[in-house]
Amino acid sequence: MTSLPSASCCYKGVKHEGVAKGSLSKIGDVEVYTVYPDDQSTKKAILILTDIIGHKFINVQLIADQFAANGYFVVIPDLFAGDPVPLNKPGSFDMQKWRQGEYHPQGIAHLPPNVDPIVESCIKEMRGTYGCEKIGSVGYCFGAKYVARFLRPDLQQIDVGFFAHPSHVSEEELRSIKAPLGIAAAETDKIFPPEKRHESEVILKESGLPYQINLYSGVSHGFAVRGDPNNRIVQYAKETAFLQVIQWFNEYIKV
Repeated sequence: MTSLPSASCCYKGVKHEGVAKGSLSKIGDVEVYTVYPDDQSTKKAILILTDIIGHKFINVQLIADQFAANGYFVVIPDLFAGDPVPLNKPGSFDMQKWRQGEYHPQGIAHLPPNVDPIVESCIKEMRGTYGCEKIGSVGYCFGAKYVARFLRPDLQQIDVGFFAHPSHVSEEELRSIKAPLGIAAAETDKIFPPEKRHESEVILKESGLPYQINLYSGVSHGFAVRGDPNNRIVQYAKETAFLQVIQWFNEYIKV
């Protein structure tokens, strides 16, 4: 495992202020948040695979809007069949029970057999109906695993990938990627600690593919989405990590 399973740090953080510019619609049975660039073009696209707070979280919608402001069409699917984890969920909460679907009204789990078809259907729709020619995907925490699983341009899946504070990515998944991958890592992260980060570096170097890993001091897991904007160190890291992913996608999508 190149990053460890999710823990309580994966749903704690700060809600950000702002008004989302995009809209909710459906791809098949999956609800998605979409937002268009000023020119309404869909040729260059980004698929955001979220942390466990999900696609309706204002923080990730505002990030999507920032990508759109930089010229990208953006899609954020509901990866959890209407069962995201509320921010700072109070009381007792068992992450493994949630993953196994024990909290879902229909018992739907949040594992690859459930999530893979959602990601696959979104990519198919983006390539088809929306006419996306190149697709980059950024995975925050939970979503990073599925960026790795679909980072296969040879199969008309994702063309370039990016992780921010990844969780639950296996060694096999990381070794299977077939396209460039960037990573934004937190200095303090029990899910993606130094030993797992170094293990990932070795695997990526052996892959021969372009990669980049930036380490941000003074921040912890979740900073790129749920960091406190009133903490200057955290806000700087959050903004700089966004610039990192924009530069990464500009290099490999807009060429």
